[in-house]
Amino acid sequence: MGEPRPDIELSVIVPVGGRSANAVQLHAEYKAGLDALGQAYELIFVLDGSREKFAAGLRSLLDQGQRFTVVSLSRQFGEATALMAGFEHAAGRTIVTLPAYHQIESADVGRLVEALDSSDVAVGRRWPRAGGMLERLRRALFHALLAWVTHLRFHDLGCGARAFDRRVLEQIKLYGDQHRFLAVLADRQGFRVREVDVRQSPKDRFEGIYMPREYTRGLLDIFTVFFLVRFTKKPLRFFGMVGVTTFAIGAFLVTWLVAERLLFGQALADRPALLLSSLLVVLGLQLFALGLLGELIIFTHAGAIKDYQIESIIQYRVAQPPEGSRSQQT
Repeated sequence: MGEPRPDIELSVIVPVGGRSANAVQLHAEYKAGLDALGQAYELIFVLDGSREKFAAGLRSLLDQGQRFTVVSLSRQFGEATALMAGFEHAAGRTIVTLPAYHQIESADVGRLVEALDSSDVAVGRRWPRAGGMLERLRRALFHALLAWVTHLRFHDLGCGARAFDRRVLEQIKLYGDQHRFLAVLADRQGFRVREVDVRQSPKDRFEGIYMPREYTRGLLDIFTVFFLVRFTKKPLRFFGMVGVTTFAIGAFLVTWLVAERLLFGQALADRPALLLSSLLVVLGLQLFALGLLGELIIFTHAGAIKDYQIESIIQYRVAQPPEGSRSQQT
């Protein structure tokens, strides 16, 4: 994170990736919404790669005397990396992320900032939400699966409008495509997360088609978050459970086959079940050993891992005995 500055209350980060709107129009919309807050703010655009068209619009705004920061990455790294680059240059006490296209009404950014009075993270939920039946079904399945693996109920993690207390982002490190799960990672760290209804922009219309690889990546991301949330500090519970189950099935099959050979004279040489059961036994042992190795690594680095937050500290002094008491007279 960048060094905090007392003269900046709000840092607004806009990561510019594959989907973006007209830079001049987007800047005018965001500026109007941020000016209405009445807080000192800085606006940071992070170009994930060249983004020549968007960059040209930003240059024209700078020539007109508009004031903001542009961080340009050497090549395309992904939105999570772009956000981290923006965080490194943020100096405000409150950090707001906004998408590089029209997604919410800019006037509702204030709702996210105000929600931080009673929470550490405020994530936007576009409501009422536009979209066809297939799109609503896709969103419902995604969030239902996420709720099942994390026990957290969210409705619109695809919304790029979020507000954070500065100390949240000082604790969370993003990589890959984990920007979608910032709220989940913050909750895991013990921060208070709140979902806030914001109005969806009429211009928020995605007309593309999600390819099968996008769904595959989404499922893998959910599995990653599942492991990070549930088993980061106790990998043996995951790998041990799977390993013991696999070993038990293989051991049962091996015992059954050996019993048939000893009691009923059944040959073992031409039975594929013997090979399968042996593989299950070996695989079970390997999974268990992998979990045990993970536990040893966690134990070694346990001193550097902090997955909790202190909400408050109440100090009190030891009461002093009254004057003339026995402790003073002795």
